[in-house]
Amino acid sequence: MPSIDPKSLSTSKLHGFLLSAIAPRPIAFASTMDAKGNPNLSPFSFFNVFSANPPILIFSPARRVKNNTIKHTLQNAEITKEVVINVVNYNMVHQMSLSSTEYPEGVNEFEKAGLTMLKSDLVKPFRVAEAPVQFECKVNEIVKLGTQGGAGNLIICEVVKLHIDDAVLDENGAIDQNKLDLVARAGGSYYSRAKDGFFEIPKPVATLGIGVDALPEAVKNSAILTGNDLGMLGNIEALPTQESIVAFIEDVAERYPNIESATAVEKHKLAKNYLSFGDLGSAIKVLLS
Repeated sequence: MPSIDPKSLSTSKLHGFLLSAIAPRPIAFASTMDAKGNPNLSPFSFFNVFSANPPILIFSPARRVKNNTIKHTLQNAEITKEVVINVVNYNMVHQMSLSSTEYPEGVNEFEKAGLTMLKSDLVKPFRVAEAPVQFECKVNEIVKLGTQGGAGNLIICEVVKLHIDDAVLDENGAIDQNKLDLVARAGGSYYSRAKDGFFEIPKPVATLGIGVDALPEAVKNSAILTGNDLGMLGNIEALPTQESIVAFIEDVAERYPNIESATAVEKHKLAKNYLSFGDLGSAIKVLLS
């Protein structure tokens, strides 16, 4: 495994490593307005949510690596202290990408990308009508991380109003991730479609798991079970009692008549199969049978 001093790399090479390794990243489709009232629209993948009370979003327009200039979005945010952050779904990803073209100052990226300007309620920048969620924000602070090409500028935004398309809500009024259909940025020209890769993991905070360290040594040192498998098993609240193991063996005797005499490898393979269905209880009972 190469170990690299970041100072030994060119900024462009380091930039490529960072963006490829730290991915996928959500996209802030940032709408701003200059001092003359000209709209500007540009995407940024150095972005996330950092607080709910107050509601804070942060994105970072970095200084251009090639010539150390700054972007219109940063200029506008410094002057007007307002921005609308729109989320990007699959239906608009190509239009979003087109808007990232380095158009001259004063050119309207909404028009270039074929997107609809929607008047905001509390700030001057327009919302992107096609975006399923839009955040009207006031800029609280801008933190400059450096003066050289590639240096970020953290634009700390407080959400003053949010707009959510009814079409992405479920019956309980919560956002349905599949309906939202977000896209995310990776390295180079790569993107990912979030809903294609969704999977669920029970939150550890829901229970007090025993931890991997509390599993029997034979389980921890298994040649069959992976780290992910052990992580799942470590989330059980307690090891099963001997009575529950006996009851389990009797219950599955018709399907697995030789389970008690099976080798450790056979038991671990069977436990792994149970884990693939999220059945932690059966998996640990097989391992301890």
